[in-house]
Amino acid sequence: MALHEVTHTATPPPVAVAPERFLTVTQLGRALGITARTIRFYEDKGLISPQRAGNTRVYTARDRARMILVLRGKNLGFSLREIKEYLDLYDADHTQVEQVRALLGGVHQRLELLREQRRSLETTITELEDIRRQAEEALARGPAEMKRAPR
Repeated sequence: MALHEVTHTATPPPVAVAPERFLTVTQLGRALGITARTIRFYEDKGLISPQRAGNTRVYTARDRARMILVLRGKNLGFSLREIKEYLDLYDADHTQVEQVRALLGGVHQRLELLREQRRSLETTITELEDIRRQAEEALARGPAEMKRAPR
């Protein structure tokens, strides 16, 4: 995935919401394929701040775009703290220079962590395959041979 693809995720996906149109929590959840409870969770964490119409929360296209970034960040394994820092940088620097720098740093860290996890998984898989092979060989030799094998 190219860096320019990440910076464009703030653009809403195909079902566009007009800037002046407000969405209820149910409508936003349906548009994003998530529950109202999930949206409220991210609101409680300060990642989105819906407006109010009386006692009803109303969400804007900006809230929707932020939720898309939050969900994408979570899918890529970023913490809520990291996502919030990234979103807060956008609010502070509309040129997006600092936001992109922070994103790049986070991506480098995440990639290194994933590579380390992959190495660990490969080691574990190799060990498990060896154990499986030994167990299959022991079963093929039969119970008499298994009793003689050292434990």
